[in-house]
Amino acid sequence: MVDRYEAEGAQGSFQAGSDEQVLSNKLGISDPEEMDDAELTLLEKLYQQVLIERLPARSITVQDLKDWHRYWLGNIYPWAGEIRAVNLGKDGFFFAAAPQIPRLLEGFEKECLAEFTPCKADLDENLVHAIAVTHVEFILIHPFREGNGRLSRLLADVMAVQAGYVPLDYSSWERNKEAYFAAINQGLNCNYQPMEYWVRRALWA
Repeated sequence: MVDRYEAEGAQGSFQAGSDEQVLSNKLGISDPEEMDDAELTLLEKLYQQVLIERLPARSITVQDLKDWHRYWLGNIYPWAGEIRAVNLGKDGFFFAAAPQIPRLLEGFEKECLAEFTPCKADLDENLVHAIAVTHVEFILIHPFREGNGRLSRLLADVMAVQAGYVPLDYSSWERNKEAYFAAINQGLNCNYQPMEYWVRRALWA
């Protein structure tokens, strides 16, 4: 299974000396492990800000997602916080075409973010459904050039914490990646039950 994304266009440029493993970046990092470490360190700061210091008690918006992305990766990539302008695919599966993203995000905000957030403390199974639908739809849109999976997990964690739960435990997702990706694919048919299974495991681990 190939983990590296395939991309086209300007945002698809890679850092010199990285053997096309690291995207062009402000820090001149060409080693994939060094980049992973840099992104992880900054992601921890984002979690500190969003989940602990400034947990939103209101509906999440697409602008929030753009702001989180910019805060997280703005010191690394010049396009952080911007909607991707390239087409992305992974393992033969292609996410939403770049020209469609603004329209899809508008629907995502109305049908997922405005509908489900802020999450209430008495949701229980409704919370599982809300997180599953929101997660699947966000991943299928894949609005950013990099970091969509991690940002989608932060969004799920925000929804859980809004409802009075702790952040999700994603270890079962990591151990069962093929089943997780299969659950995402089922979202193309508006079948969210497979993803609800994985959210339930992560929420009540």
